[in-house]
Amino acid sequence: MRACVPLTVAVLCGLAWAGNLESCASRCNEKFNRDAACQCDRRCSRHGDCCEDYEHLCTAKEEPEAFLELEEEAPDNSLYSAPSSCQGRCREAFDKHHPCHCNDRCQEFGNCCQDFESLCGDHEGFSHSRDAITKEELQSISEKIYKADTNKAQKEDIVLNSQNRISPSETGDQVDRCPEPLFTYVNEQLFSKPTYAAFINLLNNYQRATGHGEHFNAQQLAEQGVFLREIMKTAVMQELFSFLHHQNRYGSEQEFVDDLKNMWFGLYSRGNEEADSSGFEHVFSGEIKKGKVTGFHNWIRFYLQEKEGLVDYYSHNYDGPWDSYPDVLAMQFNWDGYYKEVGSAFIGSSPEFEFALYSLCFIARPGKVCQLSLGGYPLAIQTYPWDKTTYGNGKKHIATAYVVSSTQQ
Repeated sequence: MRACVPLTVAVLCGLAWAGNLESCASRCNEKFNRDAACQCDRRCSRHGDCCEDYEHLCTAKEEPEAFLELEEEAPDNSLYSAPSSCQGRCREAFDKHHPCHCNDRCQEFGNCCQDFESLCGDHEGFSHSRDAITKEELQSISEKIYKADTNKAQKEDIVLNSQNRISPSETGDQVDRCPEPLFTYVNEQLFSKPTYAAFINLLNNYQRATGHGEHFNAQQLAEQGVFLREIMKTAVMQELFSFLHHQNRYGSEQEFVDDLKNMWFGLYSRGNEEADSSGFEHVFSGEIKKGKVTGFHNWIRFYLQEKEGLVDYYSHNYDGPWDSYPDVLAMQFNWDGYYKEVGSAFIGSSPEFEFALYSLCFIARPGKVCQLSLGGYPLAIQTYPWDKTTYGNGKKHIATAYVVSSTQQ
């Protein structure tokens, strides 16, 4: 009789497992499971094989909404590096051809480069624990920046027509579900404010297709300087600089501005050998790579392109919890013949507000999710550094920055 017990248990466990595979309990957003009777992945609605409780368990409004998986390619790990140093190599993948290493396990194997601890010590990218920026500090400074954004749009300045909201599984369908434009009205007097005007002057200085080198004339280079000078006059950017100065990131405002210029406007190559891209172009103006829209995370750019008939708004799969501007929208749209599956953007924010938050997260959490707080609501921003080239003392340019999630409370 005792010999039967394990068999009985195995049968019961097998039945329980089979039951689990007919429900989405503890299975939301898992990968496709060929052994399951029904699916709970984000594309099951499209394929018509969702479990009966998928909508109830996996699309509940009360759950945190991570409306993006990874909306654009993360930069690869091929670094411009000095093999005998960790300069520009922190957290790179193991390469047996290098004489010393800078990955997370080099200390375990005793093969770290001599400068690993000073350059790659696990202090959120900084060499001394006293300089580490905590999650609580990030939330506090982001709330201060949020309150300081006096140049943001007021409720009456923008009338949105968001129309149809779709599920995450439908974002790849490329179906235009919204017959009307996203922006019904924008008070263009906003654009006469110095930071808006300086920002807009930059948007048309780029070729959107990667693989074509960017070449700036004297006026275009001067426009970058004007933009940085104008935003540094604002309370938003002064809050950011004061915080980073207090955190021992920058010794002077000029050092801070010089670094912003390099990280955002420094050119690098996403395509061929020519320097064809920058963080600013990618994030704010938008690019076309391999037949798809990449970047393009700015509401002003979207509005101006939609007004010209170059952007066709298709749908949205997320609308933030804020009842005033800035808000957040994750959209699907066609940009003059090219599709954007999920493009997140702040709506109604000033240029300096976006520039400040993305810069903050890139400096404090490069390559990681950055947890902020805006008006009492949590917000997450993902940034990635461009790992193939560096500037200054091994610093990296911004590859991308965008909102990835928010929680409705």
